[in-house]
Order: sequence, then structure tokens, then C-alpha cells
Amino acid sequence: MTEKIDREKNLVERHSIVELLEHWLVAISGLVLLVTGLFEMPMAKRYYISSVPGLGWSADYIVALNVHYVAAFVFIAACVFHVVYHLARGDKGLMPQRGDLKASFQVIKSFFGVGEEPPFHKYLPEQRLAYVGMAFIIFMLIVSGLIKTYKNLYAPDMSYGLVLTATWIHNIFFVLFFLAFVAHIAALIIKPNRPLVRGIFTGKLRLDYARSRHYLWVEELERGSKGE
Repeated sequence: MTEKIDREKNLVERHSIVELLEHWLVAISGLVLLVTGLFEMPMAKRYYISSVPGLGWSADYIVALNVHYVAAFVFIAACVFHVVYHLARGDKGLMPQRGDLKASFQVIKSFFGVGEEPPFHKYLPEQRLAYVGMAFIIFMLIVSGLIKTYKNLYAPDMSYGLVLTATWIHNIFFVLFFLAFVAHIAALIIKPNRPLVRGIFTGKLRLDYARSRHYLWVEELERGSKGE
């Protein structure tokens, strides 16, 4: 674990290159899915998005649908890789733990000057809860999206009831995905969380920040480095 802490540069590695890559593949392809999903409704021509230079294709349903399919392929591939990779490694840092809900309330209260934050490990309790929520949203989007895609490409006579149900599920979780995306960005605006932004781009956090806010995690890393 010694390679994770660089005391000279006051940095600690929080995410590997692989983790950064899978995060950004999911984020970018997810954003493309959101946008092209709106284009298919259609909204691009109605709100003059297609008049923006370079976005003329957005008013073409077939083109927007094909871009949606490509983004969906990248999105699903990145999600599957994420699950397989972290299961194989035995990573459990983002799995909810007992007391996370209570700890999350403590964190929220501390933002308003009521009480203090509990000691954190690598991830905040609300991050673990949000992870499970987002995983469920993504799962429902993928399953409903695959049903719709299979109907479009291979089974035009698929049961109308099944297609309608899949469409409603896809639309509902599309909205939930958008709200979760907004909440994810909003959480980073909160002052105590702002130093975490650096980790999203570089994979590293300031060591002094990590030691003060993620004390349990840094303590574990330091114990491991002493034992090597």
C-alpha cells in the first residue's frame, strides 16, 4: 500500500486509472444517452437545438436513435466491466454498511453547524447509499432498454403490453437517472465535498484533507504500509 500515499506531494491515491476510466465511460455515455433520449421525443427541432451549429443531426430521429444505441453499448459494457472487475477484486468499499443512514443524517446536520461529522472510511455513507440507488436505476434502464431495442431490431410483433411496460419503466428511470445525475453534481458543490472533485479527474486527494475527513481509510493505509 505504500504506493498509495505520497507524503512529499501531500497526496493519496483514491482511484486507480482503471476506476477513473470506467467512471468517465459511464458518465459520458450516460450523458449522451440522456441527450439523445430527449432528441428522440422529439425535442431538438421544437426547441431549436438542431439549429445549433454541429447539432443539425439531432432533429433526425434515426440518427439520434443510432447514436443512442452506440452510447448504450458503451454504457452497458462499462457497467458490466465495473461489476465483474470489482467483484473479482473483492472490492466492498461502496457497499452499504449498518448505520449508513444514521451517519448520513449526522453529515447533513453538520453542514448546518449542528454536531460533527462521524469518522469516515474511503467513501462517505451517503455515497454508499447513492451507489446502490444508482445501480438499481441503471439496472432498470438497461433491462427496459434491451427489451425496447430487441423489439425494434428483431421482434416488431412483440407483445404490446410488454413493450408499453418497458417503455414506461424506461421513461420513469430516465427521469430518476437525470435527477440522480443532478444530485451527484450538486453534492460536489457543497464546500466540504469540493476537494473530492480533484479525485474524479486525477484519482488523487490531498493527504491532509483525506486524513482529516477520511481518517479511518488513511489510518488503514498507513497501518498497511508499516506492515510491508
